Amino acid sequence: MSIGLLRTLAQQKIVPQNNLEKYQTAIKENKNIIPMLVADKVITPDGLAELLSKLFNYPQLDLNSIPRSKILTDVMDESAMQENRCVPIFKRGRKVFLAVSDPTQLQNLQKAVFASGLSPDLVIVRDDQLSTVLEWFGQANVSLIKEMGMDASLQEQAAQTMIVDGEEEDGPVARFIQKILFDAVNGGASDIHFEFYEFMARVRCRQDGVLREVVQPPVNLRSQLASRIKVMAKLDISEKRVPQDGRIQLQFSKGSKAIDFRVNTMPCLFGEKVVMRILNSDAASLNIDQLGFEDFQKKLIMDAIYRPYGMVLVTGPTGSGKTVSLYTCLNILNTDDVNISTAEDPAEINLPGINQVNVNDKQGLTFEAALKAFLRQDPDIIMIGEIRDLGTADIAIKAAQTGHMVFSTLHTNNAPATLSRMLNMGVAPFNIASAVNLIMAQRLARRLCAACKMPMERPPEKVLLDAGFTKEDLAKDWTMYRAVGCDACKGKGYKGRAGLYEVMPMTEKMKAVIMKGGTEVDIANIAYEEGLVDLRRSGLLKVMQGITTLDEVIATTNE
Repeated sequence: MSIGLLRTLAQQKIVPQNNLEKYQTAIKENKNIIPMLVADKVITPDGLAELLSKLFNYPQLDLNSIPRSKILTDVMDESAMQENRCVPIFKRGRKVFLAVSDPTQLQNLQKAVFASGLSPDLVIVRDDQLSTVLEWFGQANVSLIKEMGMDASLQEQAAQTMIVDGEEEDGPVARFIQKILFDAVNGGASDIHFEFYEFMARVRCRQDGVLREVVQPPVNLRSQLASRIKVMAKLDISEKRVPQDGRIQLQFSKGSKAIDFRVNTMPCLFGEKVVMRILNSDAASLNIDQLGFEDFQKKLIMDAIYRPYGMVLVTGPTGSGKTVSLYTCLNILNTDDVNISTAEDPAEINLPGINQVNVNDKQGLTFEAALKAFLRQDPDIIMIGEIRDLGTADIAIKAAQTGHMVFSTLHTNNAPATLSRMLNMGVAPFNIASAVNLIMAQRLARRLCAACKMPMERPPEKVLLDAGFTKEDLAKDWTMYRAVGCDACKGKGYKGRAGLYEVMPMTEKMKAVIMKGGTEVDIANIAYEEGLVDLRRSGLLKVMQGITTLDEVIATTNE
């Protein structure tokens, strides 16, 4: 507590002269003298707040009337509040209102909020109420792990020191983040969402394609959680106005395998939303027999990738398993006598024997630039993470026409639409017809838990026919299953995911239609004439095999 406050109280003849030296000594020892004044019955907390409000012409407020969730932790973190004995409670325009019990500290308070670009305005509160709030913030940090409701075993896991890029991380917030990441990796999650709202915060994980809430941390810690992750990802913690991208390489303990996380931050109304994509190469199956292709689909793919040159395109939404499918093909072709290079944003699977490049648009290393460089590196096989523009598409097609096998992805809904997308980019029809060998669209449907799935009666025939089953299907002997839920699948009824595929080889008829300027519908009609099994049909085959449910297939393939 400042010497200025003591001087003010002495001038008002509230502090006796014979006690001044005692209080001055306490201030030199960085002690708060207000509780001493109250204990010595020099003044009451109410009386002091009222006096300072009148003397300095600042409004007085009952701090107990302000919910803790309303305190602006994005303006000032807990350590700055403790150091300056203030609490930011309200923001209006470029002003922030700070609850203080000592208004003589204005200069220090101005420095404390300078980084936020705001100017402080003071509100006088009782010192005992201010102490209670500051103590609550301190306890919230220290007991963060316990507040998350962990049992003893989870606390033991969280107490382990995590290692980020070779440096050890410890502390309550770091341990909480450690537990979230540890559980997400062990549970097979693909993404982790840290979301912050006005009166709540939550963490959700995407597992088997479905987002589920895992915990609600205290809302007052939202800025600390976001800042901790940004520090781990080597992002600018002072920049909160624009999205940022980063990457974390993390070991959960010494000697364990490092796991990569791709990090993106997005400014929202009540703080930055942070999404982390888990790039766990061990989780990726690179065995084509485990991906869920039907036998005839597998034969079409193997025929296409073993050609000496051409292009294989994989299409589907984000998170549909395109990268795993491409790397499965590359793993088959990865032998000592071929040179394979890939450009990705970022490389998600580390595969020995393949030369992998992370594109960096800021540094000028785009997909197009990487592809140009690859062609001077004596390549046999090239994988380009995504064809986003005409420049990349043109170089990829030229590579496919000049003796190279090219793999890439596009974001379209189905295989025939991929050809329309390339035409819309500006790729000449004759280039598409001469370069593309095969197009594969895919989705991921949740797989029924083998431990608890139960047979069910088939729905009425009309429902099944409307869903896409044929009369021949209904005449066959097969069993439909439903999801139940057990300990193995944590009550969800589903465990893991199965691929649904639409594999479309480029036939002579399709090439002729493309050369004549045919539309997506024309190409689709020929594909169906030639026996294309679309995504819905692929899903229905999985239902007949007892792998997934009809509801899941309809939800996944309903376009």
